[in-house]
Amino acid sequence: MSPSAEPFNKAKYKALMDGLECTEILFSQLERTSRLDSEFYKKKSLQITKLLKSISANPLTNLLEVSDGNHMGISNKFTDEGIPYYRGQDIHNFFIEDASPICIDEDTFHNTYMLRSHLKKGDILLSIVGTIGKVSLVSKDNKATCNCKLAILRPYDIKESALIAIYLKTKYGFDQVDKFKRGAVQMGYLLEDMNQILIPEFSNTFAETVAKAVEGIKTLTDSSTRQYSEAESYLIKEIGIDMSSITNGGVSIKSFSECFFIQNRIDSEFYQPKYDKIIESIKKYDANTKSIDEISNYVFTGECADEYFTYKAGLCHYIRGTDIHEGIVDVDLEHAVEAERHGKFVSTGDIVTGRVGTIGNFGVISEALNGSVCSDNVLCFHLPDNYLPDVYALYFNSPIIKELTKRISRGSVQQRLNQETLRELIVPYIDENIQKEIDSKIKSSFVLKQKSEKLLECAKTAVEMAIEQDGTIAVSWLKSKIDELTK
Repeated sequence: MSPSAEPFNKAKYKALMDGLECTEILFSQLERTSRLDSEFYKKKSLQITKLLKSISANPLTNLLEVSDGNHMGISNKFTDEGIPYYRGQDIHNFFIEDASPICIDEDTFHNTYMLRSHLKKGDILLSIVGTIGKVSLVSKDNKATCNCKLAILRPYDIKESALIAIYLKTKYGFDQVDKFKRGAVQMGYLLEDMNQILIPEFSNTFAETVAKAVEGIKTLTDSSTRQYSEAESYLIKEIGIDMSSITNGGVSIKSFSECFFIQNRIDSEFYQPKYDKIIESIKKYDANTKSIDEISNYVFTGECADEYFTYKAGLCHYIRGTDIHEGIVDVDLEHAVEAERHGKFVSTGDIVTGRVGTIGNFGVISEALNGSVCSDNVLCFHLPDNYLPDVYALYFNSPIIKELTKRISRGSVQQRLNQETLRELIVPYIDENIQKEIDSKIKSSFVLKQKSEKLLECAKTAVEMAIEQDGTIAVSWLKSKIDELTK
């Protein structure tokens, strides 16, 4: 031994490796494209693969057909109503029908190049570009299609759709999909890698129990949606607007001075008569209707983040526009930031909305997100205490205000809403007792939604339990949770 060499010091080596991983892989064990990136060989991923192989798991492609959505450019065919055209940003809910997608017309839907992307009941949609690994299930046989940022997984036996969809949301399914993502600036997942995703063989009894859980999730979700729709209908009826009478077209005459010096807009779309009708109806309901600018405690734009972390104690959540939908702001555990690097924070009861892309989705900051940072593509404001936030998020999300929000947004290729134009939106004061009634309906809707989300988590846990312990135990446990949450 050289005089300068020291004997192996186990304690020193352990201290140097603390928090780090080291995995030794044989060249013969590299995956099909000979990946060498260290992230691919994380110990957690290797342990999952080892466990699945030990129980004779099979390639996922043994159970289903794999394709993806439309690759052709059809943005000029987008409409507000028609046949749903799902994109990556629509994968928020377990059932894809609960999304609020852009639409296309019948002629576009039936084009030859669109046929391959037509969806069927039982299809599983998997996001494969950008945010990888999100899963939604097609639960209806309605006409629908999607773009190429979504993989379409079509089980050979539709009875297995529920189980496969739940499996892909467990740590065993998600980790495998996440492991195979590729790219630098924008991550992507290749369909060719799908045959490397392993899935265990589950008993028929277990598959049927998971399917029953998914039926329960669907029932709770539909009940929640119905309650929320009833609250919206009550709100619109209270304000006194008949949306069926609000139509496009007509003639509106405006002075040159109003166009240039007051509104600073000369596009004809901005001056459609329907907008005047909506504003007149709102002001008829409340003669003292004011703008967001006049009544808000504050309005601000969020901040850009240079780096994201997986959420843990000491970090704060980072809210993006894609987290906002139907009055709710999702808690995203994959995007957290260091609080000390930011200066603007949201508070419980704030209302937030995205300012780029999909305009017009408003959500309320919950207690769980108090003190979070919102993206620079998100606008935040806080109404006075006598304006219940859930009620007014419903108001801003209603067809009434979606029309006005669309009116004040700018941009041709990508719509955007800035702080100055948001401040122009008008806000009537709704009677306190009416607010309380609407708020009660909204909260009932949210309780049902929480139950559906809890049952979804239980279904995931049961699948993991069946893999790690015993399928019989998992069946018994999941049945008890179905009974508990669907009473």
